[in-house]
Amino acid sequence: QVQLVESGGGLVQAGGSLRLSCAASGRTFTTYAMGWFRQAPGKEREFVAAIRRSNGASYYADSVKGRFTISRNTAENTIYLTIDRLKPEDTAVYYCATAPRYTIAAGDFEYWGQGTQVTVSS
Repeated sequence: QVQLVESGGGLVQAGGSLRLSCAASGRTFTTYAMGWFRQAPGKEREFVAAIRRSNGASYYADSVKGRFTISRNTAENTIYLTIDRLKPEDTAVYYCATAPRYTIAAGDFEYWGQGTQVTVSS
């Protein structure tokens, strides 16, 4: 199994920046890709970004391109999500997850963290 622990969420003013972290432990060698999802109140969980563990290739949802950056530290089995120019609509619980292949479909991700709350005030 893989354990994931997210951190870095909080209350931020609109226009600010935030960096979320996700530390993986356990059978991380089974992980091909890692991703970030978010779920706003009353909405379904949505894909945000994914990164290939081997070479760092990344993919973003159209709605976050240009403001979100996913990155990784392979040595520390950690991925990050940097969010710039935060908007109130970015308010959500952000989850990281692992997948055995490069994918953006939530159903393909095997292991999930507990989530970290991001709240953006206007």
